[in-house]
Amino acid sequence: MSAKIGKIKQTDKEKAAAKGIRIAVYMRLSKTDGKMQEESNSISMQRILIRKYIASHFEGCEVMEYQDDGFSGTNFNRPGVLRLLEDARNEKFDCVIVKDFSRFGRDYMEVGAYLEQIFPFLGIRFISVNDHFDSASYQGSISDLDVNFKNLLYDLYSKDLSQKVKTSLRARKEGGQYVSANAPFGYEKAPDDRHMLVICEDEAAVVREIFALALQGMTSSQTAKKLNLENVPTPIEFKIQKGKTSRKPKGDKFCWSGSTVCSILRNPVYAGDVEYGKTEREQAGGRNVLKAREEWMVIRNHHAPIIAREDFEEVQKSRGKGYGKRKGKESRHPLIGRAVCGCCKHNLRIKEGLNPYFPCHNRYVTGLEGCVSKVNVMFLEQAVLFRLEEYLERHNLAAEESQRHQDDLKGKRVELLRELRQAEWEYDKLKQENYENYRLYSLGGQTEFHSCHAEMEKQRGAIGDLQEQVIRLDEQISKVQSDKFIQEGDVLLTSEVMERYINKIVVYNEDEIEIRWKGL
Repeated sequence: MSAKIGKIKQTDKEKAAAKGIRIAVYMRLSKTDGKMQEESNSISMQRILIRKYIASHFEGCEVMEYQDDGFSGTNFNRPGVLRLLEDARNEKFDCVIVKDFSRFGRDYMEVGAYLEQIFPFLGIRFISVNDHFDSASYQGSISDLDVNFKNLLYDLYSKDLSQKVKTSLRARKEGGQYVSANAPFGYEKAPDDRHMLVICEDEAAVVREIFALALQGMTSSQTAKKLNLENVPTPIEFKIQKGKTSRKPKGDKFCWSGSTVCSILRNPVYAGDVEYGKTEREQAGGRNVLKAREEWMVIRNHHAPIIAREDFEEVQKSRGKGYGKRKGKESRHPLIGRAVCGCCKHNLRIKEGLNPYFPCHNRYVTGLEGCVSKVNVMFLEQAVLFRLEEYLERHNLAAEESQRHQDDLKGKRVELLRELRQAEWEYDKLKQENYENYRLYSLGGQTEFHSCHAEMEKQRGAIGDLQEQVIRLDEQISKVQSDKFIQEGDVLLTSEVMERYINKIVVYNEDEIEIRWKGL
């Protein structure tokens, strides 16, 4: 688009309204823009264009800037735009100015919602310089055809570009090129061909040692402990030494872990193979979803192997049947990811059993005496709930959280009733099928009676389970009072509650637990 701005003649009333206005300037540059070297879309050029517009249309205004450098416009999950929207809700500015609609966003439905509903509701004026759009001049006709049509074109352009990039990458992978940004540990990009992997000998020596120890029968934790005792640099330390990154350890130093060793032992890249096509994106700007393992694509003998194929395959035999499987989100305990060891600052994991507990698995590989040895899961749950109740009451949030919990329970009840209706419909269908089979058998249409009795009994059991869940949920809903937050049991200790209020739970032992609240 041209950077030339046509001056609009302003009335005296409009000039008066433009004085002292608070303006939010938003600028965005995507990675695609950078690669295509679109100079007109650079942050600096957007700033110059918008500042020039402001100078010619506003007097004595306060200007604040928001920007996202390297973010796609296909969704609004960008730090700069999220901060802008938060400040808009807090009435920190009166007007938003962008270079064009595509800088604000490429999803025409969502951009349209902001133009037609959200910004007008907040009393915020929106200006798109290159599109000659000013919401102050479009009152009553914001949804004009030209605005929506431009937003639709931006959206379609983004989806088309996404498909072209995906097709290009797939063709490169099928052609044997290595297109990932970083080489795996043990390899580096060839100096004369960045799409080819060559062995990095100092790192490869560590990989060979890990596989040799696995072939000798060592577990991943035992291997990690041995590497730590011998002060073998971790993969991230190799990168830091070579100037490829800069990072600080969570604790006093970087340590090998059993999971890091496992990821190396399971990676077929060390046998010379490359896997791709593991994920697919739901939509442009959406998240990647892991595909079934049998759908992955594999290029065998893609590059020089570090480990002989027969050795790699021998190691895989001992990796367990659970390889490649992932637990569902529903099995994740709400304290996982929040509870950390007070000594090494690594996340605690649950040791299952009759009396489950939280140990610091890192202590087995670092040998640090101060790491958590055992904290009972139920004890930690109750301790966190008690502190949570105190926190909510102290900040007058108990009634609000209780109402939110009640709403969640009601939502679950609606979903259970839907499942119950579906189960009853399937039972009636089986009942009708069973009757039809008996009718055909009695009339000689079938030589055998195909009974559906077993399936009916199974479905009847499922209906009974759902009915019991509804009854229990009704009991929970009846117990919840607006002036009482903590109820019997730990039903409120959920991932959502953790996400809302708790940043970290630092555990030293059962007598010393520190909760770091969000916003503190």
